[in-house]
Amino acid sequence: MQDAQPLDSPVIDADVVVVGAGPAGAATAAHLARAGLDVVVLEKSAFPRDKVCGDALTPRAVRELDHLGVDTRPEDGWHRNRGLRLIGGGHRMQIDWPGGGGFPDYGLTKTRMGLDETLARHAQRAGARLYEQVAATEPVIGSDGWLTGVRATGTDHRGRKVGPEAYFRAPLVVACDGVSSRVSVAHGVQRRDDRPMGVAVRTYHSSPRHDDSYLESWLELRESGGDPMPGYGWLFPLGDGTVNVGLGILDTSPQFGTVNYRTVLDEWLAAMGHEWSIDESTQLEQVRSAALPMAFNRTPHFRDGLMLVGDSAGMVSPFNGEGIDYALESARIAADVIVTHHRMPEHRRRVALQEYPEIVRDRFGGYVTLGRVFAGLIGRPELMSFGIKYGMGVDALMTFAVRLMGNIHREGSDADAMDRVIAALTRSVPATTNS
Repeated sequence: MQDAQPLDSPVIDADVVVVGAGPAGAATAAHLARAGLDVVVLEKSAFPRDKVCGDALTPRAVRELDHLGVDTRPEDGWHRNRGLRLIGGGHRMQIDWPGGGGFPDYGLTKTRMGLDETLARHAQRAGARLYEQVAATEPVIGSDGWLTGVRATGTDHRGRKVGPEAYFRAPLVVACDGVSSRVSVAHGVQRRDDRPMGVAVRTYHSSPRHDDSYLESWLELRESGGDPMPGYGWLFPLGDGTVNVGLGILDTSPQFGTVNYRTVLDEWLAAMGHEWSIDESTQLEQVRSAALPMAFNRTPHFRDGLMLVGDSAGMVSPFNGEGIDYALESARIAADVIVTHHRMPEHRRRVALQEYPEIVRDRFGGYVTLGRVFAGLIGRPELMSFGIKYGMGVDALMTFAVRLMGNIHREGSDADAMDRVIAALTRSVPATTNS
Protein backbone atom coordinates (compact mmCIF):
# COMPACT_ATOMS: atom_id res chain seq x y z
CA MET A 1 0.00 0.00 0.00
CA GLN A 2 1.28 3.45 -0.91
CA ASP A 3 1.41 6.18 1.69
CA ALA A 4 -0.47 9.43 1.30
CA GLN A 5 1.51 12.60 0.78
CA PRO A 6 2.41 14.55 3.94
CA LEU A 7 1.07 18.09 4.24
CA ASP A 8 4.50 19.55 4.91
CA SER A 9 4.60 22.77 2.89
CA PRO A 10 2.49 25.96 3.02
CA VAL A 11 2.38 26.18 -0.80
CA ILE A 12 2.15 23.13 -3.05
CA ASP A 13 2.19 23.56 -6.84
CA ALA A 14 0.65 21.27 -9.46
CA ASP A 15 -0.72 21.32 -12.98
CA VAL A 16 -4.18 20.29 -11.74
CA VAL A 17 -5.76 20.03 -8.28
CA VAL A 18 -8.53 17.43 -7.94
CA VAL A 19 -10.82 17.83 -4.92
CA GLY A 20 -12.21 14.48 -3.79
CA ALA A 21 -10.84 10.97 -4.33
CA GLY A 22 -14.04 9.05 -5.01
CA PRO A 23 -14.50 7.36 -8.40
CA ALA A 24 -14.70 10.69 -10.26
CA GLY A 25 -11.63 12.21 -8.63
CA ALA A 26 -9.48 9.08 -8.67
CA ALA A 27 -10.30 8.37 -12.32
CA THR A 28 -9.62 11.97 -13.36
CA ALA A 29 -6.29 11.90 -11.54
CA ALA A 30 -5.28 8.53 -12.98
CA HIS A 31 -5.95 9.61 -16.56
CA LEU A 32 -4.10 12.90 -16.07
CA ALA A 33 -1.11 11.32 -14.33
CA ARG A 34 -0.76 8.67 -17.02
CA ALA A 35 -0.59 11.50 -19.56
CA GLY A 36 2.32 13.04 -17.66
CA LEU A 37 0.60 15.89 -15.80
CA ASP A 38 1.48 16.73 -12.21
CA VAL A 39 -1.83 16.18 -10.44
CA VAL A 40 -2.69 16.53 -6.76
CA VAL A 41 -5.75 14.84 -5.21
CA LEU A 42 -7.24 16.05 -1.92
CA GLU A 43 -9.35 13.59 0.10
CA LYS A 44 -10.85 14.76 3.39
CA SER A 45 -11.08 11.20 4.76
CA ALA A 46 -8.57 8.36 4.98
CA PHE A 47 -8.91 5.10 3.08
CA PRO A 48 -10.60 2.76 3.48
CA ARG A 49 -13.81 4.70 3.91
CA ASP A 50 -17.43 3.97 3.02
CA LYS A 51 -20.01 5.74 0.88
CA VAL A 52 -23.75 5.03 0.65
CA CYS A 53 -24.23 3.28 -2.69
CA GLY A 54 -25.70 0.17 -4.27
CA ASP A 55 -22.15 -1.05 -5.01
CA ALA A 56 -23.19 -2.18 -8.52
CA LEU A 57 -21.33 -1.29 -11.70
CA THR A 58 -23.18 -1.57 -15.00
CA PRO A 59 -21.41 -2.69 -18.20
CA ARG A 60 -20.96 1.01 -18.98
CA ALA A 61 -18.96 1.45 -15.77
CA VAL A 62 -17.03 -1.77 -16.36
CA ARG A 63 -15.97 -0.41 -19.75
CA GLU A 64 -14.53 2.65 -17.99
CA LEU A 65 -12.56 0.44 -15.59
CA ASP A 66 -11.02 -1.17 -18.65
CA HIS A 67 -10.06 2.27 -20.01
CA LEU A 68 -8.36 2.94 -16.68
CA GLY A 69 -6.52 -0.38 -16.75
CA VAL A 70 -8.02 -1.58 -13.46
CA ASP A 71 -7.76 -5.35 -12.91
CA THR A 72 -11.16 -6.77 -11.88
CA ARG A 73 -10.19 -10.33 -10.90
CA PRO A 74 -12.60 -12.18 -8.59
CA GLU A 75 -9.76 -12.84 -6.15
CA ASP A 76 -9.49 -9.06 -5.68
CA GLY A 77 -13.09 -8.82 -4.49
CA TRP A 78 -14.91 -8.21 -7.76
CA HIS A 79 -18.14 -10.21 -8.28
CA ARG A 80 -19.53 -10.58 -11.79
CA ASN A 81 -23.21 -10.57 -12.68
CA ARG A 82 -24.91 -11.62 -15.91
CA GLY A 83 -27.77 -9.15 -15.87
CA LEU A 84 -30.80 -7.88 -14.04
CA ARG A 85 -33.73 -9.71 -12.45
CA LEU A 86 -36.89 -7.57 -12.36
CA ILE A 87 -39.84 -8.28 -10.06
CA GLY A 88 -43.16 -6.44 -9.96
CA GLY A 89 -46.85 -6.61 -10.80
CA GLY A 90 -46.88 -10.35 -10.27
CA HIS A 91 -44.17 -10.79 -12.91
CA ARG A 92 -40.57 -11.90 -12.68
CA MET A 93 -37.99 -11.87 -15.47
CA GLN A 94 -34.23 -12.08 -15.97
CA ILE A 95 -32.59 -9.92 -18.62
CA ASP A 96 -28.96 -10.51 -19.56
CA TRP A 97 -26.62 -7.63 -20.32
CA PRO A 98 -26.47 -7.56 -24.14
CA GLY A 99 -22.71 -7.08 -24.65
CA GLY A 100 -21.22 -5.82 -27.90
CA GLY A 101 -20.81 -2.27 -29.14
CA GLY A 102 -17.82 -1.76 -26.87
CA PHE A 103 -19.66 -2.95 -23.75
CA PRO A 104 -18.81 -6.14 -21.86
CA ASP A 105 -21.60 -8.67 -21.37
CA TYR A 106 -21.31 -8.51 -17.59
CA GLY A 107 -21.57 -6.11 -14.69
CA LEU A 108 -19.64 -6.06 -11.42
CA THR A 109 -20.23 -5.47 -7.73
CA LYS A 110 -17.68 -4.32 -5.19
CA THR A 111 -18.27 -2.40 -1.97
CA ARG A 112 -17.50 1.29 -2.11
CA MET A 113 -15.17 0.64 0.82
CA GLY A 114 -13.07 -1.43 -1.58
CA LEU A 115 -13.81 0.26 -4.91
CA ASP A 116 -12.85 3.77 -3.88
CA GLU A 117 -9.56 2.73 -2.33
CA THR A 118 -8.75 0.54 -5.35
CA LEU A 119 -9.22 3.50 -7.69
CA ALA A 120 -7.35 5.93 -5.44
CA ARG A 121 -4.33 3.60 -5.17
CA HIS A 122 -4.50 3.06 -8.93
CA ALA A 123 -4.21 6.84 -9.39
CA GLN A 124 -1.25 6.90 -7.02
CA ARG A 125 0.52 4.19 -8.98
CA ALA A 126 -0.05 6.23 -12.13
CA GLY A 127 1.81 9.13 -10.49
CA ALA A 128 -0.90 11.23 -8.82
CA ARG A 129 -0.06 12.77 -5.45
CA LEU A 130 -2.79 11.77 -3.02
CA TYR A 131 -3.30 13.76 0.20
CA GLU A 132 -5.59 11.88 2.59
CA GLN A 133 -7.24 13.61 5.55
CA VAL A 134 -6.81 16.95 3.79
CA ALA A 135 -9.99 18.94 3.19
CA ALA A 136 -10.31 21.75 0.65
CA THR A 137 -11.75 24.72 2.54
CA GLU A 138 -12.15 27.35 -0.16
CA PRO A 139 -11.17 28.17 -3.73
CA VAL A 140 -8.54 30.86 -4.25
CA ILE A 141 -9.55 33.35 -6.91
CA GLY A 142 -7.19 35.66 -8.77
CA SER A 143 -7.80 39.31 -9.60
CA ASP A 144 -9.24 38.31 -12.99
CA GLY A 145 -11.83 35.98 -11.41
CA TRP A 146 -10.01 32.80 -12.45
CA LEU A 147 -9.20 30.14 -9.87
CA THR A 148 -5.56 29.86 -8.88
CA GLY A 149 -6.01 26.86 -6.59
CA VAL A 150 -7.60 25.95 -3.25
CA ARG A 151 -6.85 26.39 0.41
CA ALA A 152 -6.92 23.20 2.45
CA THR A 153 -6.34 21.95 5.98
CA GLY A 154 -5.55 18.66 7.64
CA THR A 155 -8.40 16.73 9.31
CA ASP A 156 -8.66 14.08 12.01
CA HIS A 157 -10.30 10.67 11.64
CA ARG A 158 -13.73 12.26 12.17
CA GLY A 159 -13.19 14.84 9.44
CA ARG A 160 -12.69 17.74 11.85
CA LYS A 161 -10.22 20.41 10.76
CA VAL A 162 -7.07 20.20 12.84
CA GLY A 163 -4.46 21.77 10.55
CA PRO A 164 -1.89 22.37 9.26
CA GLU A 165 -3.09 24.57 6.39
CA ALA A 166 -1.76 24.82 2.85
CA TYR A 167 -2.39 26.54 -0.46
CA PHE A 168 -2.56 24.10 -3.37
CA ARG A 169 -1.75 26.23 -6.39
CA ALA A 170 -2.73 25.24 -9.94
CA PRO A 171 -4.25 26.86 -13.05
CA LEU A 172 -7.14 24.37 -12.99
CA VAL A 173 -9.24 22.82 -10.20
CA VAL A 174 -11.48 19.79 -10.76
CA ALA A 175 -14.37 19.47 -8.31
CA CYS A 176 -15.10 15.81 -7.53
CA ASP A 177 -16.35 16.40 -4.00
CA GLY A 178 -19.79 14.86 -4.32
CA VAL A 179 -23.37 15.99 -3.96
CA SER A 180 -22.63 18.94 -1.63
CA SER A 181 -19.53 20.06 -3.63
CA ARG A 182 -18.43 22.77 -1.24
CA VAL A 183 -15.77 23.97 -3.65
CA SER A 184 -18.40 24.54 -6.35
CA VAL A 185 -20.77 26.31 -3.97
CA ALA A 186 -17.96 28.54 -2.70
CA HIS A 187 -17.25 29.48 -6.32
CA GLY A 188 -20.91 30.37 -6.90
CA VAL A 189 -21.98 27.22 -8.77
CA GLN A 190 -25.25 26.37 -7.04
CA ARG A 191 -27.56 23.37 -7.19
CA ARG A 192 -30.50 23.73 -9.57
CA ASP A 193 -33.99 23.20 -8.15
CA ASP A 194 -35.50 22.40 -11.56
CA ARG A 195 -33.79 19.00 -11.75
CA PRO A 196 -34.93 15.79 -10.05
CA MET A 197 -33.26 14.55 -6.89
CA GLY A 198 -33.39 11.20 -5.21
CA VAL A 199 -32.58 9.51 -1.95
CA ALA A 200 -30.89 6.15 -1.44
CA VAL A 201 -31.25 4.05 1.71
CA ARG A 202 -28.89 1.10 2.16
CA THR A 203 -27.59 -1.60 4.47
CA TYR A 204 -25.87 -5.00 4.22
CA HIS A 205 -27.13 -8.50 5.06
CA SER A 206 -25.49 -11.89 5.12
CA SER A 207 -27.22 -14.28 2.72
CA PRO A 208 -26.66 -17.73 1.22
CA ARG A 209 -27.40 -16.10 -2.16
CA HIS A 210 -24.43 -13.75 -1.87
CA ASP A 211 -22.96 -15.16 -5.10
CA ASP A 212 -26.16 -14.93 -7.20
CA SER A 213 -25.31 -14.15 -10.82
CA TYR A 214 -28.04 -11.49 -11.24
CA LEU A 215 -28.71 -8.12 -9.70
CA GLU A 216 -32.28 -7.99 -8.43
CA SER A 217 -34.71 -5.04 -8.50
CA TRP A 218 -38.22 -4.91 -7.04
CA LEU A 219 -40.34 -2.27 -8.75
CA GLU A 220 -43.20 -1.94 -6.24
CA LEU A 221 -42.29 0.09 -3.19
CA ARG A 222 -45.09 1.29 -0.91
CA GLU A 223 -45.45 2.55 2.61
CA SER A 224 -48.07 0.59 4.56
CA GLY A 225 -49.95 -0.41 1.42
CA GLY A 226 -50.14 3.08 -0.09
CA ASP A 227 -49.52 4.16 -3.66
CA PRO A 228 -46.41 2.87 -5.43
CA MET A 229 -43.48 5.24 -5.21
CA PRO A 230 -41.15 6.17 -8.10
CA GLY A 231 -38.14 4.01 -7.41
CA TYR A 232 -37.10 0.46 -6.69
CA GLY A 233 -35.70 -1.81 -4.04
CA TRP A 234 -32.49 -3.68 -4.76
CA LEU A 235 -30.55 -6.73 -3.69
CA PHE A 236 -27.07 -6.71 -5.16
CA PRO A 237 -24.95 -9.81 -4.36
CA LEU A 238 -21.32 -9.09 -3.50
CA GLY A 239 -19.92 -12.63 -3.62
CA ASP A 240 -18.29 -12.31 -0.20
CA GLY A 241 -21.10 -13.70 1.94
CA THR A 242 -23.03 -10.44 1.88
CA VAL A 243 -25.71 -8.66 -0.14
CA ASN A 244 -26.17 -4.91 -0.54
CA VAL A 245 -29.84 -4.22 0.23
CA GLY A 246 -31.47 -0.85 -0.29
CA LEU A 247 -33.93 1.32 -2.13
CA GLY A 248 -33.91 4.49 -4.18
CA ILE A 249 -36.79 6.99 -4.44
CA LEU A 250 -37.23 10.04 -6.69
CA ASP A 251 -38.49 13.41 -5.49
CA THR A 252 -41.04 13.66 -8.34
CA SER A 253 -43.73 11.91 -6.28
CA PRO A 254 -46.19 13.63 -3.91
CA GLN A 255 -45.02 11.17 -1.23
CA PHE A 256 -41.43 12.40 -1.34
CA GLY A 257 -40.35 13.84 1.99
CA THR A 258 -43.48 12.62 3.77
CA VAL A 259 -42.65 8.93 4.10
CA ASN A 260 -40.20 7.18 6.37
CA TYR A 261 -37.88 5.42 3.93
CA ARG A 262 -36.47 3.13 6.59
CA THR A 263 -40.02 1.99 7.33
CA VAL A 264 -40.51 1.31 3.62
CA LEU A 265 -37.29 -0.72 3.61
CA ASP A 266 -38.34 -2.68 6.70
CA GLU A 267 -41.79 -3.45 5.30
CA TRP A 268 -40.39 -4.51 1.94
CA LEU A 269 -37.83 -6.81 3.53
CA ALA A 270 -40.46 -8.32 5.84
CA ALA A 271 -42.52 -9.22 2.78
CA MET A 272 -39.79 -10.68 0.58
CA GLY A 273 -36.74 -11.29 2.75
CA HIS A 274 -37.41 -15.03 2.93
CA GLU A 275 -36.39 -15.30 -0.73
CA TRP A 276 -32.85 -14.31 0.22
CA SER A 277 -32.95 -15.74 3.75
CA ILE A 278 -32.55 -12.29 5.26
CA ASP A 279 -34.27 -10.70 8.25
CA GLU A 280 -33.36 -8.56 11.24
CA SER A 281 -30.91 -11.18 12.45
CA THR A 282 -28.84 -11.10 9.24
CA GLN A 283 -28.41 -7.32 9.10
CA LEU A 284 -24.73 -6.41 9.36
CA GLU A 285 -24.76 -2.61 9.48
CA GLN A 286 -27.08 0.21 10.39
CA VAL A 287 -29.23 1.68 7.64
CA ARG A 288 -27.69 4.76 6.06
CA SER A 289 -29.04 7.23 3.50
CA ALA A 290 -27.68 9.69 0.97
CA ALA A 291 -28.95 12.19 -1.59
CA LEU A 292 -28.68 11.42 -5.31
CA PRO A 293 -27.90 14.52 -7.45
CA MET A 294 -29.49 13.90 -10.85
CA ALA A 295 -29.78 15.29 -14.35
CA PHE A 296 -27.01 17.92 -14.36
CA ASN A 297 -28.39 19.53 -11.21
CA ARG A 298 -25.33 21.75 -10.71
CA THR A 299 -24.20 23.91 -13.61
CA PRO A 300 -22.20 25.25 -15.35
CA HIS A 301 -19.85 22.30 -15.55
CA PHE A 302 -16.92 24.59 -16.27
CA ARG A 303 -16.36 28.18 -15.24
CA ASP A 304 -13.30 30.29 -14.55
CA GLY A 305 -10.89 27.44 -13.92
CA LEU A 306 -13.30 25.10 -12.07
CA MET A 307 -14.40 21.89 -13.79
CA LEU A 308 -17.17 19.73 -12.30
CA VAL A 309 -17.05 15.94 -12.67
CA GLY A 310 -19.38 13.17 -11.42
CA ASP A 311 -21.78 13.79 -8.54
CA SER A 312 -20.56 17.36 -8.05
CA ALA A 313 -22.00 18.05 -11.51
CA GLY A 314 -25.24 16.16 -10.84
CA MET A 315 -24.28 13.32 -13.18
CA VAL A 316 -26.57 10.66 -11.71
CA SER A 317 -29.05 9.00 -14.05
CA PRO A 318 -32.72 9.95 -13.43
CA PHE A 319 -33.64 6.54 -14.85
CA ASN A 320 -31.95 4.26 -12.33
CA GLY A 321 -29.95 6.33 -9.85
CA GLU A 322 -26.65 5.08 -11.29
CA GLY A 323 -23.75 7.49 -10.83
CA ILE A 324 -20.49 5.54 -10.89
CA ASP A 325 -20.50 5.01 -14.65
CA TYR A 326 -21.03 8.73 -15.34
CA ALA A 327 -18.43 9.67 -12.73
CA LEU A 328 -15.87 7.49 -14.48
CA GLU A 329 -16.84 8.51 -18.00
CA SER A 330 -16.99 12.24 -17.29
CA ALA A 331 -13.58 11.88 -15.63
CA ARG A 332 -12.16 10.45 -18.85
CA ILE A 333 -13.75 13.25 -20.89
CA ALA A 334 -12.40 15.91 -18.53
CA ALA A 335 -8.90 14.44 -18.59
CA ASP A 336 -8.90 14.22 -22.40
CA VAL A 337 -9.84 17.89 -22.70
CA ILE A 338 -7.30 18.99 -20.08
CA VAL A 339 -4.44 16.99 -21.62
CA THR A 340 -5.26 18.10 -25.17
CA HIS A 341 -5.00 21.79 -24.29
CA HIS A 342 -2.47 21.66 -21.46
CA ARG A 343 0.46 23.14 -23.39
CA MET A 344 -1.49 25.96 -25.03
CA PRO A 345 -0.79 29.58 -24.08
CA GLU A 346 -2.90 30.47 -21.08
CA HIS A 347 -5.40 32.72 -22.88
CA ARG A 348 -6.10 30.08 -25.52
CA ARG A 349 -6.26 27.23 -23.01
CA ARG A 350 -8.89 29.01 -20.97
CA VAL A 351 -11.16 29.25 -23.99
CA ALA A 352 -10.44 25.71 -25.18
CA LEU A 353 -11.42 24.17 -21.84
CA GLN A 354 -15.01 25.17 -22.62
CA GLU A 355 -15.06 22.07 -24.80
CA TYR A 356 -15.66 19.96 -21.69
CA PRO A 357 -19.29 20.96 -21.02
CA GLU A 358 -19.98 20.84 -24.76
CA ILE A 359 -18.75 17.25 -25.05
CA VAL A 360 -20.64 16.22 -21.92
CA ARG A 361 -23.83 17.76 -23.28
CA ASP A 362 -23.40 16.04 -26.63
CA ARG A 363 -22.65 12.69 -24.97
CA PHE A 364 -25.33 12.67 -22.27
CA GLY A 365 -27.70 15.61 -22.85
CA GLY A 366 -30.38 13.73 -24.81
CA TYR A 367 -30.30 10.81 -22.40
CA VAL A 368 -30.66 13.17 -19.44
CA THR A 369 -33.64 14.89 -21.08
CA LEU A 370 -35.38 11.56 -21.53
CA GLY A 371 -34.57 10.71 -17.93
CA ARG A 372 -36.14 13.92 -16.68
CA VAL A 373 -39.34 13.11 -18.60
CA PHE A 374 -39.30 9.55 -17.23
CA ALA A 375 -38.81 10.82 -13.67
CA GLY A 376 -41.81 13.11 -14.01
CA LEU A 377 -44.04 10.39 -15.41
CA ILE A 378 -43.35 7.75 -12.79
CA GLY A 379 -43.86 10.37 -10.10
CA ARG A 380 -47.59 10.05 -10.87
CA PRO A 381 -48.86 7.04 -8.88
CA GLU A 382 -51.49 6.08 -11.47
CA LEU A 383 -48.87 5.91 -14.24
CA MET A 384 -46.43 4.03 -12.02
CA SER A 385 -49.14 1.45 -11.23
CA PHE A 386 -50.12 1.13 -14.90
CA GLY A 387 -46.53 0.62 -16.00
CA ILE A 388 -45.84 -2.07 -13.41
CA LYS A 389 -49.08 -3.91 -14.08
CA TYR A 390 -48.92 -4.00 -17.86
CA GLY A 391 -45.32 -3.25 -18.81
CA MET A 392 -43.79 -5.99 -16.70
CA GLY A 393 -45.69 -8.62 -18.67
CA VAL A 394 -43.99 -7.78 -21.96
CA ASP A 395 -40.48 -9.23 -22.21
CA ALA A 396 -39.45 -7.17 -25.23
CA LEU A 397 -40.59 -3.94 -23.59
CA MET A 398 -38.65 -4.64 -20.40
CA THR A 399 -35.53 -5.61 -22.35
CA PHE A 400 -35.84 -2.27 -24.15
CA ALA A 401 -36.32 -0.47 -20.81
CA VAL A 402 -33.21 -2.07 -19.27
CA ARG A 403 -31.05 -0.97 -22.19
CA LEU A 404 -32.49 2.55 -22.16
CA MET A 405 -32.32 3.01 -18.40
CA GLY A 406 -28.80 1.59 -18.22
CA ASN A 407 -27.71 3.63 -21.26
CA ILE A 408 -26.09 0.54 -22.75
CA HIS A 409 -27.55 0.60 -26.24
CA ARG A 410 -25.05 -0.49 -28.86
CA GLU A 411 -23.95 1.30 -32.00
CA GLY A 412 -22.43 0.23 -35.29
CA SER A 413 -22.59 -3.32 -36.58
CA ASP A 414 -23.61 -4.70 -33.15
CA ALA A 415 -26.77 -2.56 -32.97
CA ASP A 416 -30.16 -4.22 -33.33
CA ALA A 417 -33.60 -2.64 -33.76
CA MET A 418 -33.90 -1.77 -30.07
CA ASP A 419 -30.50 -0.09 -30.04
CA ARG A 420 -31.38 1.98 -33.08
CA VAL A 421 -34.68 3.13 -31.54
CA ILE A 422 -32.92 4.20 -28.33
CA ALA A 423 -30.25 6.06 -30.31
CA ALA A 424 -32.94 7.82 -32.33
CA LEU A 425 -34.80 8.81 -29.16
CA THR A 426 -31.74 10.33 -27.50
CA ARG A 427 -30.91 12.26 -30.68
CA SER A 428 -34.44 13.53 -31.24
CA VAL A 429 -34.99 15.30 -27.90
CA PRO A 430 -33.40 18.62 -26.95
CA ALA A 431 -30.26 17.99 -24.91
CA THR A 432 -30.45 19.01 -21.26
CA THR A 433 -28.09 21.93 -20.87
CA ASN A 434 -25.16 21.86 -18.47
CA SER A 435 -24.28 25.51 -18.72
